[in-house]
Amino acid sequence: MRVAPPYRVCFVCTGNICRSPMAESVFRAHAREAGLDGRVEVDSAGTGAWHEGDGADHRTVAALTAHGYEQDHIARQFRAEWFHRLDLVIALDNGHLHELRALAPTPRDAAKVRLLRGYDPDADPEAPGGLDVPDPYFGGTDDFEECMEMVEAASGGLLEAVTEALAAAETTAESAAQAATETAAEPNTTGGPGAEPAAGKETV
Repeated sequence: MRVAPPYRVCFVCTGNICRSPMAESVFRAHAREAGLDGRVEVDSAGTGAWHEGDGADHRTVAALTAHGYEQDHIARQFRAEWFHRLDLVIALDNGHLHELRALAPTPRDAAKVRLLRGYDPDADPEAPGGLDVPDPYFGGTDDFEECMEMVEAASGGLLEAVTEALAAAETTAESAAQAATETAAEPNTTGGPGAEPAAGKETV
């Protein structure tokens, strides 16, 4: 079976030290458990550069550790030129969603931007805060735990969507490879290199 390129997912919040590195670590663990290691690449970034070069917030690290997730993170700012190599850009709240779509070079790139909690079947878009994952930065431990709960609740649905997209991409890659093989096997009737000699003529 011909394998498609890795499916690339980038989580984006404001400073890339709280919500998005948390989502990155959780989703990477889910993908690994599903046997998608090497087939799905996961990273994260922030819409701003305030914390570029810093590690994740110590409260994010504590929440991840308490829930059994690994992390090794350096904050960075999202850049428009990344869109062409990404398959999915996951915004942590509506502010990020609108900012990222405005940054997208093409409508196709803008369509890659989705809200994380849109993948949680139990999330209520009509509830206060809608589908946002609230920023826990100015809060305490409980706020980071709430963030973790929302991230974990959405990760299963996101994994299902990515798995389906990956399967579709691999099917497309296989079909393209099969078509190329069949084309190469067809006899050349144009008289070019590889053409069968015309009946009655000798070849030198």
